[in-house]
Amino acid sequence: MRFKKRVENTKRGYRILAKYCPGLIRAKVLHSIAKTVLPFVTIWFSARIINEISNDRNVSRLILYVALTIGINFILSMIKNVMEKKVNDKESGMWNYFSKVFSDKQMEMDFVNLEDPDIRKQKQKAEENLFMFGNGLGQLVWDTSGLVEVFIGIAASIALTVSFFTSKSGNAVIDSPAWIAGLLLIVILSGIITSKLKAKEQDVFEEWTDSNVWFNRAFMFYGHELYSDSARAKDVRLYRQDRFADREMQKLQDNNEKDNGLLRKMSSCQSRLALFKGICACLCYLLVVAKAGLGAFAVGSIVQYVGALIKMVESFGELSDVISENKIYTEHLEKLYEYLDIPNRKNTGNVHIDESILKSGCEIEFKNVSFKYPNSENYVLRNINTKLNIGMKQAFVGQNGAGKTTFVKLLCRLYDPTEGQILLNGRDIREYDYVEYLKVFSFVFQDFKLLAFPLGQNITADTEVDVDKATECIEKATLSERFAGLSQGLETYLYKDVSEKGIQISGGEAQKIALARALYKDSPIIVLDEPTAALDPIAEEEIYSNFSSITEDKTAIYISHRLSSCRFCDEITVFDNGKIVQKGTHENLVKDESGKYAELWNAQAKYYRTA
Repeated sequence: MRFKKRVENTKRGYRILAKYCPGLIRAKVLHSIAKTVLPFVTIWFSARIINEISNDRNVSRLILYVALTIGINFILSMIKNVMEKKVNDKESGMWNYFSKVFSDKQMEMDFVNLEDPDIRKQKQKAEENLFMFGNGLGQLVWDTSGLVEVFIGIAASIALTVSFFTSKSGNAVIDSPAWIAGLLLIVILSGIITSKLKAKEQDVFEEWTDSNVWFNRAFMFYGHELYSDSARAKDVRLYRQDRFADREMQKLQDNNEKDNGLLRKMSSCQSRLALFKGICACLCYLLVVAKAGLGAFAVGSIVQYVGALIKMVESFGELSDVISENKIYTEHLEKLYEYLDIPNRKNTGNVHIDESILKSGCEIEFKNVSFKYPNSENYVLRNINTKLNIGMKQAFVGQNGAGKTTFVKLLCRLYDPTEGQILLNGRDIREYDYVEYLKVFSFVFQDFKLLAFPLGQNITADTEVDVDKATECIEKATLSERFAGLSQGLETYLYKDVSEKGIQISGGEAQKIALARALYKDSPIIVLDEPTAALDPIAEEEIYSNFSSITEDKTAIYISHRLSSCRFCDEITVFDNGKIVQKGTHENLVKDESGKYAELWNAQAKYYRTA
């Protein structure tokens, strides 16, 4: 990757961190500055103190040097400790914020991309790189300290060694400028060797991580999710799937222990790097002692020059390390950006939907709509023509795979038609602002989700709760009896994930809460996908008998496999093999004995007829 591209990737990474982890990098930089400057302050003042003791022994100057040493060290230590605490606090939560990077992308991404296997694999790989090994954003955070420390270390060590090279001992050999060239050579060699060893270490690490990605993924499933996921827990216990998991876990562990010496190779690289740094430190020490022995400077300056020279060599070596690390994490950031930059191809539109449209009613029309899923040649819907008139209660029925769910996904623009148009009050829905268009609908899907938040927030989908309105929706959803028994009312938490006082609710109660949520949104069109699937027959009858009052003057779309529940609708639309094959009231459709509706009705009704 070119240097310019690496700089761009690094800058973008810092912009993401500034947005999702504000204050983290600033605290990291201040902490690193204080940490790096501290030893140089000690080195410089120590040299002054030793020189003063060995020469004039001026008490006032000694007191001043000691006071400045203590004072500056105290201030820098306070800054370092305060910033270190702030950094630790920020870093402890940064992984949650990194998760939000992905969740924000999920929210803005086209729904069709969410179901694309290649994009899901791309996301999974980016998440594994970040959360398993810290590659990318994590490395950028951690390497910020190294970046700051390297440049301050180089600047400070050069400032403290200038007088070393300008001082004269009277010996032509020792005073020769060749020593500067020699030191530069050591610095360059240090950088090259450090870079080579670091690159080799990274290659070994990459090889090790690649071999462990599958291990980590499988370990999380067999060792954690299989037992903790309540949806799987029943089957695990009833069918003793734990024995299978134990065998697989043992296989994974056996394979993981065969690391082919990769970890030993990494340790070898680190040992050789430490050895080279030790040799460089010895050479610097010998050079300073030789010049001091010939009288070039006072004995106290040995402390300053040895410390600064060693730090200079280390800093230049670390500079190559920082550059190598930058190359690595910018490559990982590039992969993250490729995922984040997946374009939103859905036309977001710019036509405003004002409140008058929402209040006066919305009419939806499908005109010659056909649809096939991406990368598929088979049409799921073919030439659909239908209207959802204002205030009409309309049911959509058909066998599994007939196209009902796809119809609803097109209606709420999770997908766009492959052919044809969907119109809202005569205008193509793609022309409307997408966020405003969604205000037209309230949905209760069969696979709805509630959160472990208070009941009121689940109903309002917000932190602000209109108590009277929420209570009214609870009554309409026939949840009043359960609600009356809650001591904390709308503040009652659902489930125990967040609050120990949270309540467990049945599937039927959850479905009623989802219905109350849809009613609270108060949209002109309400879509109900099997809204009573989890209800007992009595509760289901209660919902049906009050359906007109529940939906009031709203346009209602009802999707169900229970045809008896469709009798209260104004019109029933029958889907078969991706086409609309019948329309009419229950009474008219059931009379057509050759029709699809009668076939479905009789198939269900026979189980309720007595001999």
